[in-house]
Amino acid sequence: MKIHHLNCGSLRTIDTDEGGLPAVCHCLLVETDRDGLVLVDSGIGTADVARPEESLGADFLGRAQPALDLAETALHQVRALGFRPEDVRHVVLSHLDVDHAGGLPDFPWAKIHLGEAEHRAAMAAPGTHPEDRVRYRPSQWAHRPHWVTYAQPSGDPWFGFDAVRPLEGLEAEILLVPLGGHTRGHSAIAVEDSGRWLLHCGDAYYFHREVDPDRPAGHPGLDLLQQIAEVDRPLRLANHARLRELVRLHGGEVDVFSAHDPWELARYTGGA
Repeated sequence: MKIHHLNCGSLRTIDTDEGGLPAVCHCLLVETDRDGLVLVDSGIGTADVARPEESLGADFLGRAQPALDLAETALHQVRALGFRPEDVRHVVLSHLDVDHAGGLPDFPWAKIHLGEAEHRAAMAAPGTHPEDRVRYRPSQWAHRPHWVTYAQPSGDPWFGFDAVRPLEGLEAEILLVPLGGHTRGHSAIAVEDSGRWLLHCGDAYYFHREVDPDRPAGHPGLDLLQQIAEVDRPLRLANHARLRELVRLHGGEVDVFSAHDPWELARYTGGA
């Protein structure tokens, strides 16, 4: 199995004392032995680039300032790696926020795996949360994808996290790890990589220092964004603590990273 780390959408710059870098949409493209290609999160898609106001919405465009570069879309990166788009047979989503689900229409034949609570919330949008109209864009699933949803809690334990289950139709070791707070059914995605695990945490946190087990620290601007978007603050903060403990106890076995931190992406791509 081979894993590619992709940036499927550059966003506005994050300024820190480490310097400034554009935020990213960190996705994984997993080459499996028997299951074809598996895309973990889908970033910003070709329809988003072609019709940003309609597909992404004015609120997201103003807040995130996406680069809207066609070459960054998962579809174009799959082709650049020498694969056919049809080789992507499964997409595993942390959640259905606009910058995570934008690539779905580019792979209309793929099975889309996600938490049942997340699917239910998105299909009911706009709901009671004021962010629902910003985060969920029905045009991104107007093609009526093949959803495969998973009830929570159910499954097997994984490094102290409950309610984990293998994914239907996949032999590869790819697991949904419920990690709520940001959205109603937000999940992390665990992928086994040559005896180690990668844990794609989606938007469970935004900035790498938040999960530093010894000296955790947030980022003022990103902290504010997380508070605006959260649906359950106590749960979100409790999951930060659980991730710090995971890093402390199992950092040699599990690599933890979020969807938007460019410094974390650079670990795997050699950038920054």
